[in-house]
Amino acid sequence: MLVLDTTLRDGEQTPGVSLIPQQKLEIAKALDDLGVDIIEAGSAITSEGERESIKRIANEGLGAEIASYSRIVQGDIDLAMKCDVDCIFLVSPTSDLHIKYKLGIGRDKLLEKTLDSIQYCKDHDLVVDLCCEDGSRTDADFLEKLLISASKQGIERFTVADTVGIMTPEKTGAMFSKLSEVSKIPLGVHCHDDLGLATANTLAAVLNGAEVVNVTINGLGERAGNAPLEEVVMALSFGYGVETRIQTEKLGPVSDLVEKICGIPVPPNKAIVGENAFTHEAGIHVDGILKKPETYEAIKPELVGRRRSFVLGKHVGLKSVKNALDEMDIEVDDKTIKDIFKKVKYIGDKGKKVTSTDLEVIAKSVLDEDIEHALYLDELVAVAGNKITPTASVKIKINGDDVVESAVGTGPVDAAINAIRRATRDIPFELIEYHVDSISGGTGAVVQVTIKLKSKDRIITASGAGADIVLASVDAMIAGINSIARKLD
Repeated sequence: MLVLDTTLRDGEQTPGVSLIPQQKLEIAKALDDLGVDIIEAGSAITSEGERESIKRIANEGLGAEIASYSRIVQGDIDLAMKCDVDCIFLVSPTSDLHIKYKLGIGRDKLLEKTLDSIQYCKDHDLVVDLCCEDGSRTDADFLEKLLISASKQGIERFTVADTVGIMTPEKTGAMFSKLSEVSKIPLGVHCHDDLGLATANTLAAVLNGAEVVNVTINGLGERAGNAPLEEVVMALSFGYGVETRIQTEKLGPVSDLVEKICGIPVPPNKAIVGENAFTHEAGIHVDGILKKPETYEAIKPELVGRRRSFVLGKHVGLKSVKNALDEMDIEVDDKTIKDIFKKVKYIGDKGKKVTSTDLEVIAKSVLDEDIEHALYLDELVAVAGNKITPTASVKIKINGDDVVESAVGTGPVDAAINAIRRATRDIPFELIEYHVDSISGGTGAVVQVTIKLKSKDRIITASGAGADIVLASVDAMIAGINSIARKLD
């Protein structure tokens, strides 16, 4: 099974995403390392910057086949060839709706233009993947005629696109079953997720003859996005025993990279790569996981580059609390852990998130022990305005010594966090999540800031609250860094 990734073309068409050449190259290298067979690097007709990106990727020496999107227009193909691509992802609008209202021609003329474009590509020794835009709404007989005619012209692949995401698995299966009866070349499937069926439709196509899946990392793409690579690959493997070249243990890191570069957050409940995909809270689940992970996990997190985690809240079980305390190296007896458990439950019932630093404070209070802090915030000044670069300065006591640092940022919160990074540069950590919730309403609303810091293999969750979002953010950062610093001692 071949995997064609279109993160750099269809994925970049996600509203709000625009990548520079270096970013596209970084993602392309990660996709190649992941094991993607074909990378659709972009659309050469788009801009000069896009052509620079495609050419850099094409000349990087990657193992994957590099393709450019092209319309059935000679000018598009010429620009793609100048980018040194291996393949033309040739897109022909094949539904009567598109032929009439987008192109203003008839089926015969559309077929002629398509075949002429294919011949032009073949005259220049290019691999051609003919993609039928709005193929899912194309007349079945005309689709078959296109496949047979284009195959005679020497195309290497024939892809059907469910451009508006209107198909169902049953309809998709029937379409590909019919096409596979007459096709002598690999069939590809390109699904959009408007009905939430992109993954299911892709699987249905594969089960009925498709040999190439078009996907994107994290399901990025127009409107509701495309079929997510991580879901399709894992579902094919676990559900149907269909294997790809994808090195699944790299799925998590590649997902994180694309999320970071594109700036589109992955939903926590996203299958395979979402933060909650291998996170457990309910006591009965955690009890089962600790005894035998397979009881509540269909896939081992390590298989997709993720780690299992437990969270604390009102559904928490005693074993979750014990497990979290063990990770903090806090030793307690049976009576003490029950007291800690009751306090965690009480806080959870109040609707509050119980972070790892909260648990530490609860445990120390039950044990009647003081928590030693390496860091104290002594002073914070943050300045921002329409004509002022957001700037912040902090004065922090670290093990009794005053450390003063300043930094700029995209806003006062970012500037303050950057200043803290500078002041605590000797403490290894990475900010991997920042989240704000409004606790009360109105213009003077109290907010709760929750952060996650990663230090080596540990992930620390901490929070801060108050009417001042900058101060609340700093309080959360200081609490989290203190937890890391105590572990280093």
